[in-house]
Amino acid sequence: MSHALRQGRLIDALEADGLEALVVSDLANVRYLTGYVGTNAAALIARDRRLLITDGRYAAAARATVQGADVRIGERDLLGDLGEALRELGPQAAAGFEADTMSVARHRRLEERAGRALQPTEGLVAALRAVKDADEVELIREAAGIADRALARILAGPLVGRTEREVAFHLHAALRDEGAEDPSFPIIVASGPRGAHPHALPAAEPIPEDTLVVIDLGAAHRGYCSDMTRTVATGDPPPELERAYAVCLDAQESALAAVRAGAAAVEVDAVARKAIAADGFGDAFPHGLGHGVGLAVHERPGLRPTSTDMLAAGMVVTVEPGIYLEGIGGVRIEDLVLVTDDGPEILSGAPKQLIGKDGVAA
Repeated sequence: MSHALRQGRLIDALEADGLEALVVSDLANVRYLTGYVGTNAAALIARDRRLLITDGRYAAAARATVQGADVRIGERDLLGDLGEALRELGPQAAAGFEADTMSVARHRRLEERAGRALQPTEGLVAALRAVKDADEVELIREAAGIADRALARILAGPLVGRTEREVAFHLHAALRDEGAEDPSFPIIVASGPRGAHPHALPAAEPIPEDTLVVIDLGAAHRGYCSDMTRTVATGDPPPELERAYAVCLDAQESALAAVRAGAAAVEVDAVARKAIAADGFGDAFPHGLGHGVGLAVHERPGLRPTSTDMLAAGMVVTVEPGIYLEGIGGVRIEDLVLVTDDGPEILSGAPKQLIGKDGVAA
């Protein structure tokens, strides 16, 4: 889908809300709408005006990459140039700003420079980004493949005796070697009892034998992200962790089968949550089942008990139930999934069978 077409869809959404223009400050949204790649920019999108404002550090890059919008090189702060662009729209044009990403202080300063009030909006571009076009899906598919290959390289060698930090460092390097720009988020490697911490930071302690290791990684590839978690054994884990793994995998497979266009996100979450609770681990699953993935590693839709989102063909989501047993260890199994009218297309390719030290299923 062209950037101009994306901008047109945003204009339609704005007009449905009684607005004629939007100041876009979230950099992922700016990239989605214009193609800009950098760390300092904003866009003004209106029916008759499409403008990307950045500073001189990004002048050449912006002129080479921005599509469907004029490029204006301004001051590093950008607010004065944005204010001027808003004044150019005329005093009667109703304009909005992204209230979920612009601070109160910057909003106040922007209104002062524009000489007008701006209406707060939330999630207008995020709603458009939730459904991916074919080119976006292909980039996410490639990012998922990078993560698969990087993990396979690490698991081809031993984990026992290496520190979590060392494994995370080598995973980072493997992602880069396989073509990633960077990890799409800080890599998680959590072994033994630390696996009971869903967002554990890799520690300096060696990974022990006969336990589980939670490894959560993703690749950033040409701006798009992947996200995958595998839990692997370093021998024969305690029976309680083996049972938790079996329950988690069954719940994940059941939830995957429920992913399809038209499904309510809350209902897909409930499939996994009920399965885990039925086996006595309900209190050990403290987070949502998943989230959308695209230009950001966490975006709409949300698959959780409070979600109001509906799944649609073209969305890319994670399905990642977890069971965390304090003082013992944890399990999380996460696949990246393309939502289709006929069900899920799983983009993550790494094996999910739990392997013990004897080379067979633990």
